[in-house]
Amino acid sequence: MKIWNKKMAGATFLSMTLLLGACSGDDENTTAVKGSDDKSDVKVEIVYASGVDVTGATEKLIAAFEDENPNITVKQQEMPADTGASHDQYVTTFSSKSTEIDVFDADVIWPAEFAQAQYALELDRFIEADGIKMEDYFPGTVQSGNFNGRQYAMPKYTDAGLLFYRKDIVETPPATWDELFEMASELKGKEGTEFGYLMQANQYEGMITNAVEFIASYGGEVVDENNEVVVNSPETIAGITKMVEFVNSDFVPSNILSFQETETNNAWVGGQAVFARNWPYMQSTSENKDGSEVAGNVGFAVLPAGDDTNAATLGGWMSMINRYSENQEAAWEFVKFMSGPEGQKISAVEGGRAPTIEALYEDEDVKGAAALFSNEEFVATLQNAVPRPVSPIYPLISDIMQVELSKALAEDITPEEAAKNMQEKIEAAMAE
Repeated sequence: MKIWNKKMAGATFLSMTLLLGACSGDDENTTAVKGSDDKSDVKVEIVYASGVDVTGATEKLIAAFEDENPNITVKQQEMPADTGASHDQYVTTFSSKSTEIDVFDADVIWPAEFAQAQYALELDRFIEADGIKMEDYFPGTVQSGNFNGRQYAMPKYTDAGLLFYRKDIVETPPATWDELFEMASELKGKEGTEFGYLMQANQYEGMITNAVEFIASYGGEVVDENNEVVVNSPETIAGITKMVEFVNSDFVPSNILSFQETETNNAWVGGQAVFARNWPYMQSTSENKDGSEVAGNVGFAVLPAGDDTNAATLGGWMSMINRYSENQEAAWEFVKFMSGPEGQKISAVEGGRAPTIEALYEDEDVKGAAALFSNEEFVATLQNAVPRPVSPIYPLISDIMQVELSKALAEDITPEEAAKNMQEKIEAAMAE
């Protein structure tokens, strides 16, 4: 069944359809628009809230959608560049049950929170009706938008941690964390470098992304798919232990506990390290000959494996629908387009955003849009990307993890104590 027909009904039939739609179905706010031969007299405007886009890709995406859906007009509402400010603005808007926004972009760590708070609309009925194959998307991106077995967000574009290395020093990147530890120690000082490895270990969200990679690579989790806290496990402790070893080694900067992405990038492009963990954007800064000392000598690979697997923390953005939207059918058509092959190709080619649909990495236009998109290591990283704990109280979980892990990294407590403390505190937070 196709939910949005291009042939629109006349005004009288539309009124009856809207009335029936408001009185039936599983959501009282659903707006149903069905068709007839006359589609010129019915127009729907939806408001799409998204962050600042300096590439122009969003404008082109909207224009392409409107060309295919002439009865739907998309009005873009630009949100603050700071994601925290955007989050708070969304909470204020949706908590008042405002219908101002129809579709909005969400950080991958928001869907569970917004689902639990009843801000977001479940998308399963739309997905099923239109035959959307969720298996076409990278698993981690789908998991980030799923809460209690229901899909609340569609993957839009993605990001994941990478291991960068100096090609003029390293012939073959390490396959395991143990190999990286050994190589970082042995190669420190080569070609004018000061450090063997750079990472993000400051007490902030970026440190959590590093921790999740260590934990997942040893088979550990923080919160499982049943929303149960499982952080106090041998696997998680093994991952934390390895992270503590790196932070307290002699091949990282002495002030590594103050390092965020910016400090990592600056030290890296300054030629100070052999290896570094960061997001894909650092490939671009590395090759900028005007500001990089390592241009032409940088390679990247999947992050090393622990005892279990390789793991990269998932980043990126999702598309969601306001539960209180008065234009849910039209909103879904736009979400479906943005998150589908055509929309994601526009975002990739025009905006350099990594698709969440694996098949698009075989598209020649996409492969030519950015060096990363044609790199098998990058695609493998996206396949292994794992989300941060999917929970409606994720911000609180992150705060708890930041405190306890920072104590462990400073060696004020043991990894075992950190895991035990996180288990108790996260369980208590979930029980409130």
